[in-house]
Formats: sequence, C-alpha cells, structure tokens
Amino acid sequence: MVLSHAASESDVSVHSTFASRYVRTSLPRFKMPENSIPKEAAYQIINDELMLDGNPRLNLASFVTTWMEPECDKLIMSSINKNYVDMDEYPVTTELQNRCVNMIAHLFNAPLGETETAVGVGTVGSSEAIMLAGLAFKRKWQNKRKAEGKPVDKPNIVTGANVQVCWEKFARYFEVELKEVKLSEGYYVMDPQKAVDMVDENTICVAAILGSTLNGEFEDVKLLNDLLVEKNKETGWDTPIHVDAASGGFIAPFLYPELEWDFRLPLVKSINVSGHKYGLVYAGIGWVIWRNKEDLPEELIFHINYLGADQPTFTLNFSKGSSQVIAQYYQLIRLGHEGYTNVMENCRENMIVLRKGLEKTERFNIVSKDEGVPLVAFSLKDNSSHTEFEISDMLRRYGWIVPAYTMPPDAQHITVLRVVIREDFSRTLAERLVIDIEKVMRELDELPSRVIHKISLGQEKSEANSDNVMVTVKKSDVEKQRDIIIGWKKFVADRKKTSGIC
Repeated sequence: MVLSHAASESDVSVHSTFASRYVRTSLPRFKMPENSIPKEAAYQIINDELMLDGNPRLNLASFVTTWMEPECDKLIMSSINKNYVDMDEYPVTTELQNRCVNMIAHLFNAPLGETETAVGVGTVGSSEAIMLAGLAFKRKWQNKRKAEGKPVDKPNIVTGANVQVCWEKFARYFEVELKEVKLSEGYYVMDPQKAVDMVDENTICVAAILGSTLNGEFEDVKLLNDLLVEKNKETGWDTPIHVDAASGGFIAPFLYPELEWDFRLPLVKSINVSGHKYGLVYAGIGWVIWRNKEDLPEELIFHINYLGADQPTFTLNFSKGSSQVIAQYYQLIRLGHEGYTNVMENCRENMIVLRKGLEKTERFNIVSKDEGVPLVAFSLKDNSSHTEFEISDMLRRYGWIVPAYTMPPDAQHITVLRVVIREDFSRTLAERLVIDIEKVMRELDELPSRVIHKISLGQEKSEANSDNVMVTVKKSDVEKQRDIIIGWKKFVADRKKTSGIC
C-alpha cells in the first residue's frame, strides 16, 4: 500500500490528447467523475499516463520477475477471474497449490515420509509469509511459557541489521522486540556468534537471511544452527531458526546443492521463499513451508464453511487471485531441476560479466560475493568528488534504474549501487550497462568536484565562528534542491553553447 498525496491543489484534472476524439471535457483527478466515458477514452487516458512509467526490464533495482513465457501469460489471463480462496469452487486450483507446497518442501529437504504431505501455504509474497511464520513462532513460545508458568509479555526475535523491512513490520505490528546484530565495514551480513550471544529465554526465533537484499550474500545458517544447538544444550532452551530465503530459496538448491541451509539442519523450523523473485513468476506469490505439523500451532488455522465446504485457512488476507499460483505450478513443471539450474547458471554468468566489466574500469570496489544471489553491489573507490547517488541519477537518462543506498548500522557510512541480474537481463545488456556507466563517469569527471560544486551552488558555505574557526553552514533540504536545479540548468545551458550540430 502506498500512502497517496495530491500532486498539487491546482493540478486536479486529467487530460488526454487522443481521447478528445471521444470526450472533450477533462476528468477530475482525485474524485470519481459524475458521468461515464467511452471505453476507448478510458483506455487511452490511462495508457497515455502509463507511458511515463519506467521500463520493467531495465529496472535493475528489483528482484521481481518481469518476463514470463507467452504460454504462461495465457494461463494467467484465463484464470485471472478465479478467487483462490474459493477452494470448493475451484478444487483444481487448490490441488495445484498443494502440489507447489509439496514440491518446494522437497526442494528444501523437508523430512517427509513417502505418503506424508508437506505443511505450507501460498501467500501474496514473502512479507505475508514472514508474518505467518513469525506468528507461529510467537504462539509456540507463548504456549510453552504459559505451560511453565512464566511471563509471555516480552518476546523478541534476533536478526541481522540487514533484514528486509518486513521483519521490522512484523515486530512492530505484532509487538515483538527486534534485536538486531549490527553490521561492520566489509561484513554486511549477520554474524552467527553475535546473534547467538543475543539470544535469551524470550527469543522466539533467530532469523537468518539466504540472500541479503544489500549485497546478495548468503548468511551461514549451518554455523548458526551448530552454535544455537550448543547454547540450547547449555541453557535448556529450544530456540529455533527461521530462514528468510525470499531471494535465495530458488537459487541455492540449483547452484549450491551441497550447501546446508534448509531443513537438513535440525533447528530450521520454517522457510519462506518468494515465487515472484527467482521462482520466476510475476509479482504476487510467496510461500512459507514448515518442517512438520507440530511447528504450526493448530489454533492459528481457521476453518470456514460458508463457501460450500469446510476449508482450513491460515493467511492474513482472504480473497486473492489464482493466477500466480497457477503460474508457479507452470514454472515448476515446465522447467524442472534442469531448467531452473540453466536459468540460475545463466544469471550467475551474466553477473560475472558485469562484475568484470566494472572491475576493468578501476573505479569501483565490488561489495557483493560470487556465492549468493546473482547481483553486483559496488561502490566508488573515490567518492570525494562525486557520489554513488549521482551515478544512479545520471544512469536514468539512459533508461537504467540502478538504486544507490547506504548500508544499515554500523556500516551506514558505506554507500553502494546494486544491479540485480534476473533471467531477462542478458549478456548484451550487461555489456551495454558497463558502457553507459563509463559514459556517466566521464561526464562526472567533467563536472566540478562535489565540495566545490556544493559551495558554488550555495548548499554549503564557510563562516568564521566566535573563535575565528572556519565552520560549514548547511542550507535546508528545500534550498539545496532548488540550488541544485539551478546549477544543473546552468551546466546544461553552458554545454549547449559549446555543442555543435551535426
């Protein structure tokens, strides 16, 4: 959900050039119109506005799938009007969801018998999956504490400071303290030893990340499990592990099958994964799998019968589309182990092409690791003149969306750029991106250095204080933005004066 704000009080109408063939009056922007308009006009008005969106294929900020095969697109459109929650009305769709749960559980080495079915559910993404897993941990912890006659008012979760924001949402929404292991320069994932040191009797679980959002690195779940086993023996606690495999869950089984991170480790009780990331499905599908039935408290499951039959449900929402579930099943049977392995290997190879191209420029430090999610996170070796944010901004002129961001505490002084390599990011695009980054760097080299530029724009100025010591005085954000715009306009105008016409 996006909290919306009106653009301005004066800009309250929607206009369309071509729609004037069907309708001449403008439409209110933030109120429903009184009268209907032709379908052609409605389509054209919306289509015109959507032209200003970025190109999803060039959105290198996102892990989310932006391309699927036409056959799967047809399946999605043919099932777009099916409500997933109507299990009695759409039993085949429900069966496909159950097949997906079992396939993923086996992929994660769940300890299932020959005839035993997996315990899991499809969600709208890993955020909902994490909420559900967290609720299961909290309820199990509460039940155990109540049985022992102990207080249940101070539950906590131990994570690294590199966790995705959904963990902060869970902690705040469901009143659980989030205990974060701080990062350090050069080490941008959770330190297992520090995490175990933070565990206490109120810890409902330790969350490990298989594929950090920041640099794609896999956390050492095996070491975390071994250290936590020892601590549980010493204390008599039974603190479990949840693995947030939103990005890495569909990568590790195919690229690093020997890596122990999943249900092969005894303390891993639940795993979430995003089908809409490297599960290769469009946005709107995630999965959470539990080790066995005992790890999902029965009292969290609701049973309803007003849709035609008794139906168990454990979700935060109710109605949702069936398309993404069907699309996930398509990918699982269409690609199989061979296909997923080929896709992930290709992503890794393109990642290496991009990384080597950036290294050849000798302008960047590579922050990401070779083993992990196929992405390249990098920072400037010298950011005294220009910043990663300037590179990100200027790359948009070439159509690329490459995010720049600062690391979490205690590495917040580090700024990085990140390029996520998805299935539809080809070697050709990787090579093109390197060329465009080199162009941007040459353009930045022609600009004044950042310090001089700031002072010339009036963002900073030097003044003498009462002790006659020169100090820097900063302007407000609004003043800085205005001065930057003026400065850039002047720079562009000066360049035009010296540019010939060919």
